[in-house]
Amino acid sequence: MRKRIVVNIAELTHKHKISLRELSRISKVRHAALSELANGKRESINFSHIVRIAEALHIEDIREIIDLVDDKEEG
Repeated sequence: MRKRIVVNIAELTHKHKISLRELSRISKVRHAALSELANGKRESINFSHIVRIAEALHIEDIREIIDLVDDKEEG
């Protein structure tokens, strides 16, 4: 089975009690890009976005931001 990377935007905004707009503002990542990441609509991940999210939320462990999961759309 293939794997895919998931960005845990919804969990992060809930955990840090901020909106997607606020995360966009403090991370300097476009709201549309965060929304696409949150909804699994992006084909690729810009790792500079991941770094900016980590810095904005003071996250030390990238595993809080991304997960590797089984791709359910295969087959």
